[in-house]
Amino acid sequence: MEITTKSDFMRKFTLWAAMSSIALLVLVACSNSDNGQTNPEVSKPVSNPYLSASLYGITHIDSSQSDSTPYGPPTGRFMVDPSRQPIVNGGLITIMTLAATDPDYMWAVSTDRVSYVNKQSGQWSRVSAPYNAPAYYPVTPPLESVSDSIHQAFGEMSAVGMNILGMDLKLRQNYGDNYFYRVLNGNYALVDRDNILYANYGQGIYAFKLNNPLDPSQGIVLHRKIADTSVITGGTQQRRVVGLSLTYDGYLIVVFSQGLTIINRNFDVNSAQFYQLGTGSEKVTNSISVDEKNCIYVATNRTMRKLVWTGYGISDRESDGAWSSPYDAPEDIPPVIKFDSGTGSTPTLMGFGADADKLVVITDGAKRMNLVAFWRDQIPDGFVQKPGTASRRIAGQISVNCGLPQATEWIQSEQSVVVSGYGAFVVNNIPVDTEALSRVAANKLLVVSLMGPAYPTSYGVERFQWDPAKDEWRSVWVRDDVSSTSMIPVHSQSKNMVLVNGYTDENGWEVTGMDWDSGETVHQTLFGRQNFGNGAYALLEYLENGDLLFNSIVGPMRVHYDY
Repeated sequence: MEITTKSDFMRKFTLWAAMSSIALLVLVACSNSDNGQTNPEVSKPVSNPYLSASLYGITHIDSSQSDSTPYGPPTGRFMVDPSRQPIVNGGLITIMTLAATDPDYMWAVSTDRVSYVNKQSGQWSRVSAPYNAPAYYPVTPPLESVSDSIHQAFGEMSAVGMNILGMDLKLRQNYGDNYFYRVLNGNYALVDRDNILYANYGQGIYAFKLNNPLDPSQGIVLHRKIADTSVITGGTQQRRVVGLSLTYDGYLIVVFSQGLTIINRNFDVNSAQFYQLGTGSEKVTNSISVDEKNCIYVATNRTMRKLVWTGYGISDRESDGAWSSPYDAPEDIPPVIKFDSGTGSTPTLMGFGADADKLVVITDGAKRMNLVAFWRDQIPDGFVQKPGTASRRIAGQISVNCGLPQATEWIQSEQSVVVSGYGAFVVNNIPVDTEALSRVAANKLLVVSLMGPAYPTSYGVERFQWDPAKDEWRSVWVRDDVSSTSMIPVHSQSKNMVLVNGYTDENGWEVTGMDWDSGETVHQTLFGRQNFGNGAYALLEYLENGDLLFNSIVGPMRVHYDY
């Protein structure tokens, strides 16, 4: 790997750090005060004992869906040749690489396969042959498995100079005429404490395990399956699986487009409990968050809900602590990237332990979206509904502008809100110019392959802070020059950074790290213009030693920083 550090870039960081040290101390003190804590350690969600690990056992990092990790990269500017990094091929999307119960290994879940990966001592290699996707969305001709060489060749090419017809032809040649259905596979997954991986493929739910837990080289086997999920929805027709999670007493939660089912991990269909979430045009497009009391937070494109798993049923009764609330959700569907109207966020929990406020946060469906916080538990006595909010359940909401002009029509995100303490971070995924790509907006893989290198990309990010003393949001900083195309951002606790993946004409694909308190750029990993640098709806991850685990469009790669 070629790494270069520009001396003037580092001098700028050193000067900035020296001049702002006192200011940062003040900011940290204010942040601690905002958290209602004197301890600088930010409160964290309770670990789910039925997941493989407290970190990376489930999509969005933990059961609260925080997108916050203890690890992070060094400061500086790093030039990386992605074609020379160790990679475990898969795709066209690998949302997240998941923790195994053995810390030397991880599960890589892609839209076409499942792999078991050796990460010990800086390695990054598939232990055995992958398990090719057992079922695909029922289409003719059917989708087939894809070779490593095809993934690798697509990663090495660049979309610069391509148009819609050319990229569509390339994707059809490589991934089949119905390649766009692959986006529906392996969207959300988790690993339980028995090292069993659960993921969705086609219209089914599948459980995978090692053939021999003592010798991973013997490969992966299909452990259990529910190929036809209608048997666990009471016969209710569901469009697709959109999320998976685990209760804190070890039951699997399967989220569908218009309902959710809780079932034991043995896939005993007689244990299945189904709850209808929507009818008609009301639907769910993202996963859920779960707390240690087995409360489930799920958002349709119109309504935010808290449901309660009682151990034997799903309750929506207020007496059990459940509630529902509307939020601003116009029928308008953004022209690209987003999957539907309403929120594009998986609900994220905010506030734990002794924190004064317990909230659940999303971005809403307004064209220029709002950041919305709902009271998770009982609404405080005397709390008066805020003007402009859809219900008294909404603790506060604030317009997101990302520093973009007032004339900007769309400021919307398909990513969940990144949360650390009472801090929140959101991105804008909608370019100003969407005229060309909006014509093929339904083909998410085609759009995400072209946006940035071939057609205009999106710009704009914003950091917020919740004030529990005033029950309101405030904007901390904005960046209208930072690109975040479709990848889920991540917060680094140890490095005090938030990191995004985007594309610029100057640098090509890059990972940009910004100081959590000031918004200053403090890290860049520059990949150049090859498709390898495209994160395509996936999540950024970092490992214990600071290595980047980049879930690229053709599989997760490991980047080691020699510094």
